[in-house]
Amino acid sequence: MMYDWGNSAYSIIITTAVFPLFYKSVASNAGISNADSTAYLGYAVAFATFIIAMIGPVLGALADYQGMKKKFFFTFFAIGSLSTAALAFVPEGNGTLLLVFYAITAVGFHGANIFYDAFLVDVTPEKRMDQVSARGFGLGYIGSTIPFIISIALIMLADKGVIPLATGFAMKLAFVITAIWWIVFTVPMLKYVVQIHSIPREPNVSLIKGSFIRLGRTFKDIRKYRHVFLFLVAYFFYIDGVGTIISMSTAYGTDLGISATSLLIILFVTQVVAAPFAIIYGRLSQKFTGKKMLYVGIFVYIIVCIYAFFMKTETDFWILAMLVATSQGGIQALSRSYFAKLVPKEKANEFFGFYNIFGKFASVMGPLLVGVTSQLTGHSSYGVFSLVILFIIGIVVLRFVPEPDAVRMS
Repeated sequence: MMYDWGNSAYSIIITTAVFPLFYKSVASNAGISNADSTAYLGYAVAFATFIIAMIGPVLGALADYQGMKKKFFFTFFAIGSLSTAALAFVPEGNGTLLLVFYAITAVGFHGANIFYDAFLVDVTPEKRMDQVSARGFGLGYIGSTIPFIISIALIMLADKGVIPLATGFAMKLAFVITAIWWIVFTVPMLKYVVQIHSIPREPNVSLIKGSFIRLGRTFKDIRKYRHVFLFLVAYFFYIDGVGTIISMSTAYGTDLGISATSLLIILFVTQVVAAPFAIIYGRLSQKFTGKKMLYVGIFVYIIVCIYAFFMKTETDFWILAMLVATSQGGIQALSRSYFAKLVPKEKANEFFGFYNIFGKFASVMGPLLVGVTSQLTGHSSYGVFSLVILFIIGIVVLRFVPEPDAVRMS
């Protein structure tokens, strides 16, 4: 949970708020149109997530061996946090290099999350997974508001001339603050969390070769895990829309003419509102099941996409942000815990590698869809509206996924 508290600063400051605003400003100064800069940002996100999607299952299979999970977690955490700090030192006005470093931060962040998510099976019994996962997301939203408040205070004070800093420099300080926050609150995870479920090393077989052998067996025995991959198909579609809205919302708001100050305030309030709702989703899942609460979250996002198409004013953006806040954490938390209940615990990393690849391939498709549609039509709203079909497909496929209890009894 404390890692969620720490790394969520990256989600709000780098993925959603400050970095997109900083990049849009750099791109605008370079004479790049709003539609094109939004598209380029989408392409950078797609490139980073494609890399993680490609290596996720192999890394997961490697990490299932005893003592390996934390080593891989630390490696990607280090890549993500250090490259986040490095964003502050990219030469002024170099938008291309800025996107390159941004892609590296995304690889580190999402790569670490493969192993962090898989640790869920090690830290709590199955009956508490929904609540622990949801509380992690809830704490993440709360924790992320602290460095976010510090960052937006610096940016706003610099923008108004209250402190002797350029606005761009204040944004760069936000990148450093994010990295420090992420590093400090990862220490409890590194110090206390241990891998319980694992697979022993095969004698006379290298780790890499053994990992590929196990991946081959998993694909060969695909019928045995039909329920897992059916869930992944549903997840692929609905999480595509969720991830795209998270990563592209600030750029979309900028295209609508909403000021940077207003966007930062809206995103801060969104974090505050999202925290209790993530925990509420976890509690309601105990009464109505995680699957039914996933239906609720997907339905809310369908409404978000439709509303976004007609959005014209800052008030509309406020309404949209609050709708997202009610379900953003809940749908991600319950997806993680639902999947953790379906998979064999000793192979959790391997399966969370697949969980990641489906999520990341979806994240490739979504930003590309928004980027291409924005350039073809000249309006970002068409790209957001097109995500509705993905949520509909996701909810239809999810209906065929059995409940975890039914899987264990079969």
